[in-house]
Amino acid sequence: MSKNILVVGAGAIGLSCAWHCAQKGHHVTVLERNGAQRDGCSFGNAGMIVPSHFVPLAAPGMVRLALKWMWNPESPFYVKPRLDGELINWGIKFWRAAKAEHVRRSAPLLRDLNFASRALFEEFAARNGNEIGLVTRGLLMLCKTQNSLEEETKFAAQANALGVPAEVLDAKQTAKLDPGVTMDVAGAVYFPKDCHLSPEKYLAALQRQCEQAGVKFEWTAAVNGLTVRGNKIAAVGTERGEFSADEIVLCGGSWSPLLARKLGLKIPIQAGKGYSLTLAQPREKPQICSIFTEARLAVTPMGDALRFGGTLEMAELNEEINPVRVQGIIKSVAKYFPRFSPADFENIRPWCGLRPCSPDGLPYLGRTSKFSNLILATGHAMMGISLSPITGQLVGEIASDEPPAFDLSRLAPDRYG
Repeated sequence: MSKNILVVGAGAIGLSCAWHCAQKGHHVTVLERNGAQRDGCSFGNAGMIVPSHFVPLAAPGMVRLALKWMWNPESPFYVKPRLDGELINWGIKFWRAAKAEHVRRSAPLLRDLNFASRALFEEFAARNGNEIGLVTRGLLMLCKTQNSLEEETKFAAQANALGVPAEVLDAKQTAKLDPGVTMDVAGAVYFPKDCHLSPEKYLAALQRQCEQAGVKFEWTAAVNGLTVRGNKIAAVGTERGEFSADEIVLCGGSWSPLLARKLGLKIPIQAGKGYSLTLAQPREKPQICSIFTEARLAVTPMGDALRFGGTLEMAELNEEINPVRVQGIIKSVAKYFPRFSPADFENIRPWCGLRPCSPDGLPYLGRTSKFSNLILATGHAMMGISLSPITGQLVGEIASDEPPAFDLSRLAPDRYG
């Protein structure tokens, strides 16, 4: 039966959920706290679709690495020093999750979700004449040092064993695969099934398809109140009035915990600020997206432009640009791409967005036990774009009272109580 569905949030996850729910025949309204010309974390990111990213953020060695980096404001990972009970609680949960068994149990699910998303992206691109700029040439994990290449070689073996194709390349093989850019690296691991797109074009196309499917949008409609009756959310209050629906889908990204808290739900999320810099006319044009392994920096060709993005800064719901973090990105570029220099980035306006990071590195996806008409789809961290199509499909199935295509028990929104 057709339902009235409210989707809170108009990022990549929210739009995908709205579109898939509309495809199921439901009447969908999207509530977005910003205006139509918004610029959240879905827009300025690296635009990568990554079956290779089957290891959650909470993995063995990450705690040690985080402690090493966290006091250096130019490092790939930085925690703004502060006494914050929620941050401390999140950190303890992250430490507990960063175990080999967690990775072993989570990797097959993340692999399958990313492969399913990749297939949906290809369908989407075929449907709209590839206006989203989908490029299926793979991804290079570029290693500056031999030691790093040896570590990535071990990971490549793990990937191949899991059914994610990976090929180890030396420096000459790497240069031959992408001759469009001069590289100073020891080698790379090539993941042929990864791909990339332009996130801005993807969001625009997805929103247009939602509108064509009859989805209604309420802009500047931040949620400021909730009416609960029994085990259901009866109404959602916003700056633009009150809305009621049969199903509520929470896709608020890093702002999701604020609404969850109003409902007495514990959804641990920390906002992980990421930055990007886009060169409209780069001096060299690689054809394959890549990640600078040691620097944790993503590089994505987007048409004639080239985007560099990375860092993970835990600094609350703060969208201010930290120039020290930006300098860390700029300094890393020439170490891998020696033809580039800091002068290339002069007068380039940096972008930042807040990624919603769960402590175990897995998204929250599914119904809560406390409210029978609330579905959560948030906490995707750096894989929001990559996992958005399959997340939308799964939410459409859940909202339609259909069994989801995947076992989502590991992603249960209630897993932290």
